Amino acid sequence: MNEQTTARHWLTDALPKAAPAIATSTVLILARIWNANGAEHSTGDAWLMGILATGAAIAGGYSASGYNGDGTATAMAFTAAGTLAFAGVAAYADGLPLPLLLWTIATVLAYTLAVRYWRTDRRETLAYDRRTTERHEDHRHVETVEVIRARAQVESAQAGGAYATALAAALTVRAALPGFDPAALDRAGLPELTAADYDPDRKW
Repeated sequence: MNEQTTARHWLTDALPKAAPAIATSTVLILARIWNANGAEHSTGDAWLMGILATGAAIAGGYSASGYNGDGTATAMAFTAAGTLAFAGVAAYADGLPLPLLLWTIATVLAYTLAVRYWRTDRRETLAYDRRTTERHEDHRHVETVEVIRARAQVESAQAGGAYATALAAALTVRAALPGFDPAALDRAGLPELTAADYDPDRKW
């Protein structure tokens, strides 16, 4: 059966690659909107973002140093800390140079981490595809061997049946010959074959 294949849209491949830049750009835009709505030089807002960023960083450090730490939770905590710190500075600053500099740094770091995960995911995907292909090849080999064995058994049974049928027909023709005397065969030392000896259903 031919499998129907569909071409992937280019956006499907491009969107994961653009996700880090989209995320950092979204944070920058929201921070500047917050800046325009009263966050500029607001000490209370700066303290709030600083406390939240510090708390997220502490949680990430605790998760990273713990015996039962989870890598995903640690990464999320540090990402949240960086995002909160970036948003706080971008919202508090009165100009664009510093927020743009932080946006550039955050984007580069985001892509650095993303590339690492992309490589790991690609490596795992290739390994999974390789194992799947090997299992399919092994299964196909087993199926081929079983088909050959079944055909050999069928051909052997057909050959045995044909031999038994030919033997039975020969015995029948011999018995129908004029002057055939089984007693004469016994006296000559050639015993007559019984019905069991030329049974068509018998396996030879």
